[in-house]
Amino acid sequence: MSPKNEPAELDQDVARRDKYRRLAEAGLPIFPYTAARTHDVSQAVEAFAGLTAEDLEARRQAVIVPGRIMSIRKMGKATFFHLSDGQRQLQAYIRADKAGAEAYERFGLLDLGDVVAVSGTLFKTRTGELTVLCDAVTFLAKCLHPLPEKWHGLQDVELRYRQRYLDLIMNPEVGRVFRLRGAILGYIRRFFDSRGYLEVETPMMHAVPGGALARPFQTHHNALDLDLYLRIAPELYLKRLVVGGLDKVYEINRSFRNEGLDAQHNPEFTMLEFYEAYKDYFDMMDMTEELLNGLAVDLLGAEDLPYGEETISFKRPFRRLKFLEACVHYSGLEPRRFEDRPGLIAFAAGLAPEKKVESYGKALDVVFDRFVKDHIVQPTFITNPPREISPLAKTSRDNPEEAERFELMVAGMELANAFSELTDPAEQRARFEDQARERSRGDDESHVVDLDYVEALEYGLPPTGGEGIGIDRLTMLLANQRTIREVILFPLLRPR
Repeated sequence: MSPKNEPAELDQDVARRDKYRRLAEAGLPIFPYTAARTHDVSQAVEAFAGLTAEDLEARRQAVIVPGRIMSIRKMGKATFFHLSDGQRQLQAYIRADKAGAEAYERFGLLDLGDVVAVSGTLFKTRTGELTVLCDAVTFLAKCLHPLPEKWHGLQDVELRYRQRYLDLIMNPEVGRVFRLRGAILGYIRRFFDSRGYLEVETPMMHAVPGGALARPFQTHHNALDLDLYLRIAPELYLKRLVVGGLDKVYEINRSFRNEGLDAQHNPEFTMLEFYEAYKDYFDMMDMTEELLNGLAVDLLGAEDLPYGEETISFKRPFRRLKFLEACVHYSGLEPRRFEDRPGLIAFAAGLAPEKKVESYGKALDVVFDRFVKDHIVQPTFITNPPREISPLAKTSRDNPEEAERFELMVAGMELANAFSELTDPAEQRARFEDQARERSRGDDESHVVDLDYVEALEYGLPPTGGEGIGIDRLTMLLANQRTIREVILFPLLRPR
């Protein structure tokens, strides 16, 4: 809200509070406990908008519909106004000779944004708009501040995120994004439940951070005098469950990474992780294709979906491309640069000095991040990245320098990450120790040694395929939103 508008807005605040006082003095229940209703706005529109004026007149359909007042148009002793439930709008019409002079006068104390319930019968106006002819208007909640300006809506991006409730009131398309997000989660649960998976919950506070290469948030438990970390991934706990005989498990989890904010990253985010015994990363690719194709077709009715200026195709099968091949093909670097390993390490170290690039695998990772991923638009499984940046994945059966792992890239974003899970406890411990050495040299995203997890592996983890899918980015793709803040109801912001 700009400073030049503040006096007018403060005047409106004063006027609204005065009306609120007068409603109370009139004996109306100011904080009602409940409200009768026969339909919400969307139900009424869906049920009756298709009927003709003659049909409605014959039916004399009585309704009680609650909603928020979004427009008021007064014409002497009659007023048209619109109610919204956040999805649709329904017109209402109140007349002094129908509702009574006192009720009509009291209606004059209502403002845009107030929540009311209208009781009456449905009819259609001369222009064919479905309308409630009001017998009564019941006050339910007073809006004590003016809504954002009607025709321009709520456009200030910062204000939209800070006051998401205003965003939802003024911009119905925002509500549609979050209803789609809810439908995505519902579909995912049905998908895995129908395949015999068990939905589980694992700890959000870890004594040892692990499951991904990321910097954790740290906290402290006072009673135990114990430093703890908000989880960066549930992976290690989910694989403990597979050791215990829960062969198919999944979790839709909140995870936390103490990293920067941009169009694809929020420090608090939602992931789906799932693990199945006796499977490998090839099986995970097949299941991922089935899941994403089903989401697109079942929820949106098409395999090809718009995303910005692109059209993303979720037709099966998705493309599969090896990590090194992607680097050579898309990076713009001469192929011979990849044969000069010391030269590539020095080049990548100059690009990303904060990452402590001291190996060929990490150099390839920097090249991929800086020059490759933005070029990959259609769903593509990038397979077999360097083993050293994949400490929880089995070594490739074809190349000891590579891992049995894939990242699913779509529209320049990493959407999924999956492994043939490392099941050898001795090798896992050695990998953790390699990571710990990296950490001691200043790489605070590297793993620490989790001896408890290694001990769990010593009881026998069967061959297992596992995967994580970012729900926020998945929603971005399906809802055609270009920033992660548009699909998180309350993204992290700097304090005002």
